[in-house]
Amino acid sequence: MATIYWAGDSTVQYNDIITYPQTGIGQVFHLFVKPDVKIENHAKNGRSTKSFIDESRVPAIYDKITKGDFLFIQFGHNDEKIQDPERYTEPYSDFMVNLEKFVNVARNKKAFPVLITPLERRCFKEDGHLGTGEHSDYVKAMKQTAGNLNVPLVDLYSMSREKLEEAGAEKTKDWYMHLPAKKYASHPEGLTDNTHLKYEGAVVYAECIAKGLKELGGIYSELLVEGF
Repeated sequence: MATIYWAGDSTVQYNDIITYPQTGIGQVFHLFVKPDVKIENHAKNGRSTKSFIDESRVPAIYDKITKGDFLFIQFGHNDEKIQDPERYTEPYSDFMVNLEKFVNVARNKKAFPVLITPLERRCFKEDGHLGTGEHSDYVKAMKQTAGNLNVPLVDLYSMSREKLEEAGAEKTKDWYMHLPAKKYASHPEGLTDNTHLKYEGAVVYAECIAKGLKELGGIYSELLVEGF
């Protein structure tokens, strides 16, 4: 059966006890796929398309991915950090060029690329509704890239905004890294983090991606556990 390779940032990466209870979407995605589908999670905390490429993380995927495998490509959070030249990419130029490089990695090996728009941050306003989209330019640029290259796209950004609005500001604290003091060794002082996920949030958003794959149908929906 196929292997799913993930390229992405901290919202996707695999975590261990050092960062517990932080949990990446790629870390829990096995819950939604058939038992014989393998997952290789190459996502890494703090990476943008630029830094992921510059740090030579792509060859580790290219050397192993093969015909019939899948490359899930999810970036945006760190590409938008304009104050950091090692990570920043302009959305409608560098970002799109870099996404095409990831797409080519898959296609050159006869694997299937899937673009996944970045997860929304927990950005509630005082009125209890979400603020203006945190990643809107990068979402638009990724959608444009998907159209230009005829690549399937899962719009996690839009689905995550719907989930956040539906659940509300209080409930979604359970999804993100809102930690009380003196409970977790990773953050003894406590933490209020509206970007990174706990296990429950990772599962919520992994389900969104699974639903996106189901909507794509064909070989994409065939990855999913029977009955989903």
